[in-house]
Amino acid sequence: MSKPRDARWISLIVLCTGMLMIVLDGTVVNVALPSIQSDLGFSQANLAWVVNAYMIAFGGLLLLAGRLGDLIGAKRVFIVGLVAFTVASILCGVAWSQPVLIAARFLQGIGGALASSVILAMIVTMFTQPAERARAMGIFSFTASAGGSVGLLIGGTITQFLNWHWVFLINVPIGIATFFVARKYLDTKKGIGLQDGADLLGAVLITACLMLAVYTVVEVPNFGLTSMHTLVFGATAVVLFIAFIARQLTASKPLVDLSVFKSRNVSGSNVLEVLIVAGLFGFFFLDSLYLRRAMGYGPVATGLAFLPITLSIGAFSLGWSAQLCARFGALPVVVTGCALAAAGLLIFAITPLDAAYVTRLMPPMLLMGIGMGVSFPPLMMFGMSDATPQNSGLISGVIQTSAQVGGAFGLAILATSAAARTHGALAAGAKTVAALSAGYHFAFWVAAAFMILATIVAATVLTPIDFSNEAQTEDYVAA
Repeated sequence: MSKPRDARWISLIVLCTGMLMIVLDGTVVNVALPSIQSDLGFSQANLAWVVNAYMIAFGGLLLLAGRLGDLIGAKRVFIVGLVAFTVASILCGVAWSQPVLIAARFLQGIGGALASSVILAMIVTMFTQPAERARAMGIFSFTASAGGSVGLLIGGTITQFLNWHWVFLINVPIGIATFFVARKYLDTKKGIGLQDGADLLGAVLITACLMLAVYTVVEVPNFGLTSMHTLVFGATAVVLFIAFIARQLTASKPLVDLSVFKSRNVSGSNVLEVLIVAGLFGFFFLDSLYLRRAMGYGPVATGLAFLPITLSIGAFSLGWSAQLCARFGALPVVVTGCALAAAGLLIFAITPLDAAYVTRLMPPMLLMGIGMGVSFPPLMMFGMSDATPQNSGLISGVIQTSAQVGGAFGLAILATSAAARTHGALAAGAKTVAALSAGYHFAFWVAAAFMILATIVAATVLTPIDFSNEAQTEDYVAA
């Protein structure tokens, strides 16, 4: 029996609050890194592990965590993840040494993976009517995409007026409140049982593969894309992935039913997640550095500079996206949104160093925000369009994994590209600010290339779906 209407929307708020806390954490921590380095005495190389420890655990466990939601119940996985994330946030906030902070960040990544992996699955389960699901996906998409830019403002404010410990401790009251509300309002549905998909060997293979892959990617800026370190660890991750596929094809009760990837919309939307997040996450990170190092913005001013993206994402994802999909179809909306975001990145790439914010920097940010706002909700619906109660957690975990891998991959590529161009400019005799600007602008070109490729994939791989078709809803319920 489904939940009453108001309870379902309260449940959505709970899920989105948990997601927002996780999304904000990543961006807020990036802003606080210089203060953490100074206080705990991190070297530049070791400082990266404050971010990498989290990303490796988070990216490595998302798929397994999503599948666990199918097997033992999504609510149980979400709450365990929420508790782990909150406890880890306390440990991060009181960390007195480098090893304690890094270990706590790893635990935080585990909690984040468990909690976020099942959110899409729970939304799909709660909202079976197309119109309601579109609205719910819009709210979730706004939370997931706008949270990064909001985090820049929050992180800058906390770092400037308090101290870095509070970027972690602010999670604690939010996590506690969300825990109690989640226990009351989230549906307690049993999973299909461990006996129907408890492939221990497969779980070990895919978790080791993803953790190693994320580790390899995040270390690219330190070792280089073609270094022996990158090639050996990358090849090992590929071997583990091949072994996992072989295991799933032969196991009597596989962890992952590979047939779900026969759907062009499931596979295509995951490729789009990788490309879009690779371009936009890398842009957010590098643009915040660009504004501070090359243009002289302070922490709070940097956060405020991203508000146009946040506001435009909110305006379009919370209502206009669903209306545009109803009028023109979801596929044209996704393609157009990707193209708008690509245009924004291209404009940013050609904007000069001394450009005025209001006339030269804000317009491309608005384009990117509008593009993300209109395209993310229908993209999530494309990704979950073939989900059933038996595999919704798996598909949700796959989508989240694609986004995380895309973010790590994009940041590594963009950071490496920016550093190489900056070093080249310095060697040619350019001044420091000009060299930094050259590096960041080249990275923006690379980000734009990711978005252009995403536009092409959306136009050629995804197949049109009428999300207003009630038959799809009946098919899902019957499953």
